[in-house]
Amino acid sequence: MTILLTGASGFVGSALLHMLVAEGRQVRAATRKPIDLPTGATPAIMPDLALGADWAPLVADVDCVIHCAARAHVLKEQAGDPLRVFRETNAVATAALARAAAAAGARRFVFLSSIGVLGGETHGVPFCHDDAPAPQSPYAIAKLEAELELATIAQETGIELVIIRPPLVLGRNAPGNIGMLARAIRKGLPLPLGAVTGNKRDLVSVSTLGTLVSACIDHPDAAGQTILVSDGQPISTRQLVEQIAVLEGKPARLVPVPPAILGFALRLIGKGGMASQLLGDLEVDIAHTASVLGWHPLARP
Repeated sequence: MTILLTGASGFVGSALLHMLVAEGRQVRAATRKPIDLPTGATPAIMPDLALGADWAPLVADVDCVIHCAARAHVLKEQAGDPLRVFRETNAVATAALARAAAAAGARRFVFLSSIGVLGGETHGVPFCHDDAPAPQSPYAIAKLEAELELATIAQETGIELVIIRPPLVLGRNAPGNIGMLARAIRKGLPLPLGAVTGNKRDLVSVSTLGTLVSACIDHPDAAGQTILVSDGQPISTRQLVEQIAVLEGKPARLVPVPPAILGFALRLIGKGGMASQLLGDLEVDIAHTASVLGWHPLARP
């Protein structure tokens, strides 16, 4: 089996690449620029997601596509119309890749979507795999549109579709908000999160996510499934910061600001979304994943 892995130089893609090669799988690693690859991986240059390029050469003789490449973790948005840009890169390009893969005879398409498709916050009831979508951000809206288009393509062509919706992915050198917290810890900056101990947020380690993706490549019951993933142990924001500090090998300087005051201050300066992410709950029910695939998350260190 030849596996095409897009975004193989990214945070998740790079970890997946090394894991799949270690398993003895044949991986075509698609990146925007040439990079050093582990022994056993075949290099491939990936077209720009926003340019509508020809995907046919990339998917030739591929059995399975794992699509990790995406526009994500944009902390300082510069686009005048973010939704349009997210659609071009994360929905339109994904559909074009899937159609090319199906035309080339690929058997399966594994798409890394986002838990954000279901919403940005839970309120006492964890997200389930069959919940109605309620995306709140341009990124999540585009991911949902990609899922819907992929479902149509699968129905028309017979390619087997697997959709994985991860929450925030935790690991060394993680991008986005995790990376922002890691940089603050490395600099020794005080973080006003010491009292944020009552919320519950599910995350997934990059290694646990890798085991699930690997299972979805050839598990017969994964075809046609929408799958949620997490480490199976929701944690508070304070615990998250402490785990990042362990990864960084640095102490976390946590200041116990009451969550109500912190939330008020963030909303006052127009950071309501950040307040929700830091103070709110986001729980994920992975019982369906465990039942269908016989899969369980790795034990948290």
